[in-house]
Amino acid sequence: MAAKTKSAKPPPAKSSRKPSKKGTSAASGTAANPLLKPWRTTFQAPPFAKIEPAHFSAAFGHAMNEHNAAIAKITDTTAAPTFSNTIEALEKSSILLSRVASVFFNLAGTESSEDLRKIEREIAGKLSKHSSAIYLNKPLFQRIEAVFAKRDALKLSPEQDRMLERTHTWFVNAGARLKKADKSRVSKINARLAELATAFNQNVLIAEQSWHMALKAADLAGLPDGVKDAARRAAIDLGLKGDDAYAITLARSSVESFLTFSDRRDLREKAFKAWVKRAEKSGPDGNPAILSEAIALRTELANLLGFDSYADYALSETMAKTPDAVAGLLTPVWEAAKDRAAEERDALQARAKSAGQIEPLEAWDWRYYAEKERKSRFDIDEGEIRPYLELENMINAAFHVANRLFGLTFTELKDAERYNPDVRVFEVTDKDGAHLALFYGDYFARPSKRSGAWMSRFRAQHNLGGKQTRPIIVNVMNFARGGENEPTLLSFDDARTLFHEFGHALHGMLSDVTYPSLSGTAVSRDFVELPSQLYEHWLGEPEVLREFAKHYKTGKPMPHALLKRLKAAENFDQGFATVEYTACALVDMELHASGNGKPIKPGAFEKKTLKALGMPEEIVMRHRLPHFMHIMGGYAAGYYSYMWSEVMDADAFAAFKEAKNIFDPETAERLRSNIYSSGNARDPEQAYLAFRGRPPSIEGLLKKRGFAS
Repeated sequence: MAAKTKSAKPPPAKSSRKPSKKGTSAASGTAANPLLKPWRTTFQAPPFAKIEPAHFSAAFGHAMNEHNAAIAKITDTTAAPTFSNTIEALEKSSILLSRVASVFFNLAGTESSEDLRKIEREIAGKLSKHSSAIYLNKPLFQRIEAVFAKRDALKLSPEQDRMLERTHTWFVNAGARLKKADKSRVSKINARLAELATAFNQNVLIAEQSWHMALKAADLAGLPDGVKDAARRAAIDLGLKGDDAYAITLARSSVESFLTFSDRRDLREKAFKAWVKRAEKSGPDGNPAILSEAIALRTELANLLGFDSYADYALSETMAKTPDAVAGLLTPVWEAAKDRAAEERDALQARAKSAGQIEPLEAWDWRYYAEKERKSRFDIDEGEIRPYLELENMINAAFHVANRLFGLTFTELKDAERYNPDVRVFEVTDKDGAHLALFYGDYFARPSKRSGAWMSRFRAQHNLGGKQTRPIIVNVMNFARGGENEPTLLSFDDARTLFHEFGHALHGMLSDVTYPSLSGTAVSRDFVELPSQLYEHWLGEPEVLREFAKHYKTGKPMPHALLKRLKAAENFDQGFATVEYTACALVDMELHASGNGKPIKPGAFEKKTLKALGMPEEIVMRHRLPHFMHIMGGYAAGYYSYMWSEVMDADAFAAFKEAKNIFDPETAERLRSNIYSSGNARDPEQAYLAFRGRPPSIEGLLKKRGFAS
């Protein structure tokens, strides 16, 4: 039975957060601060209606003080160090601070305002210094090291042993063994890096908010109805006047759709250049300068910690381990992708010429002529697919797969509080009917939200002290909303993104560990994408599409002939897609592997590196350096991890194919217990081997992308 929603409509606006009340005593104090009081809401979710921006500064200060007091209690005790009074006590010490930070940073990414941006700029360095003070705390590390030294005699459970090993490693890699002067420098570097990352990401958001391309009906040639409806809705949301007003924004689903379908080459060029040049502003507060300083500081940090480069440092805690191992994966894929992209380029240039375009093929032409080439080769186009991919049906499809695989049921809570009226809230129950999680779905683009798509959590699952704490998980998208009284229709890539992020969400919801630091997605970067990318596979299966890919007007399922054509075209334009992604991964790795501590010019570095790689002129990096937010966050020297995980996901889905049932119960149970629920409680290689029985190989990835037979 499908795990469908019980309501297709969002709740009324009354459940959104209250407007800010700056400077009130209630906001600045702690007694009435809702972030510091018990949350007497449904499933103890954040009381969004009571939370104001002014609450956060006081809450952060109070939570950091409480955290420091708990650390002092650990280090001041005269009792001998034990797992309980040191490792578990350390885990418990940050619960309140984690709660405050989770709410704040989720809202800063989805409900950005000048008030929140100001707090974010102020708190970034403070949080970093607070964290460094703990990781560089000599008495605390001495206690951790004392417990670690006798770990073999402690008779710990496997998860306790993993928690001890991870804690010790995190402290060592943070600089706990450094001399006092070096510790001081590490703390300063980390604080500055936090400030730079905040400024970088805010600059990207501001750049995206400040641009749109206003259109009239005469400018819409070539656009399918669904794209027109989304452009009309964007104009309304932007406050553009007139019944003839339309707009394209820098939300990926908006601008990519325009580049794919618009017959207006001049407008495609305008939109494309705005998209790829966002946040390129020069000057000391511009993103090129910010990135340059960040790379120099990262190199210095790595050297202080005993590593040759930041890439060596960052990869030491991953499955890949070294830059050479990453190169061993990326290089053969890059060469195969370039060869395929060259073939694709020649075909598109010929199509453009036959259509009367005398100019050489440019980057803003690729998607447009690729769509026409796909139509010619496979008798299929995005405009034909979109009517079958209504957002509501795709949400239900994701829920259905989770129900078939893991027995989960999703029930919409129409009256639950949420931080924006658009957000959907669901209770998730397990196969035995027990409460498993809360799930928030935030699907539509809006000016207050940073671009992209991601999964996050308001609360991690854990079982500290024997009391089960269930998670609160959120998926954030930026889909272009459908027109007034019209459903939102997705591209196949949009639908794949929804499944991808829902795979991450399941990783958080199904988590079943004791310690919050090991919970859900708190795994190595090149393993965290396995559950998400694996989940994408079910979207492309005919069994799923037949049930949920239904025409939004007629309700009829996608015709079998269209399904066959869709399957036949799944690797079309794969050279372009692989080059677009892999170029980012290679530039990211070179940026962090070759640093000498001196400032760089990101634009010149990007150009030089891509030239050396033989980057096709007609393709641009998926994320150019001035707006490459991944590498200013947790994916510095780690963007390769999507492809590393793809090696595993291609092999993992094959286990279901070998079972001749994409919902095979036995395989699904192994997947749940070893991958989705185990968090970081075991080594990722061991976790994968426990699921699959053997390691994966790159051949599966090459076959998946159509580069090998």
